[in-house]
Amino acid sequence: MKLLKLPLLAVLAILICFSCSTDSVDDKENTIVLSNDNIEAKAIETEILVLINDHRSALGLNSLQEMKIVKSVAFSHTDYMVDNEKISHDNFYTRSDYLKSNANAKKVSENVAYGYSSAKSVVDAWLRSEGHKANIEGDYTNFDISAEKSEDGRWYYTNIFIKK
Repeated sequence: MKLLKLPLLAVLAILICFSCSTDSVDDKENTIVLSNDNIEAKAIETEILVLINDHRSALGLNSLQEMKIVKSVAFSHTDYMVDNEKISHDNFYTRSDYLKSNANAKKVSENVAYGYSSAKSVVDAWLRSEGHKANIEGDYTNFDISAEKSEDGRWYYTNIFIKK
């Protein structure tokens, strides 16, 4: 009986490792590539941040402050998603660790999205999702977003929240 338990435990351990990590096993992006600190905010990005803060304000929550380093990390991930033509949280822990080390973040979360063509539509979608809504309404101090269009005209979004 002991011999049967060992292979079963090994199989379970492998399945758990591959099914629940936000970092994929074959990550192509294993470092944070930051662009310069002067990334101009797009109108859609500014509108998303305003909509999120308006939602938080309506609930009596603090407004979140924008932060250039958070925007730069979000921009790096959005470019990764556009390049790979897929929405993902790949390398989330790399981004989180970077922000903890370089922005004094104590807590980090992110929302990603794809395909929404307006600020309102992407924020509304996040608010309909329990996990995304929890990030929007969470105990954070700063945030920022990157929205990039792919060659086929589809928008990709990375919205990162931190608590300092």
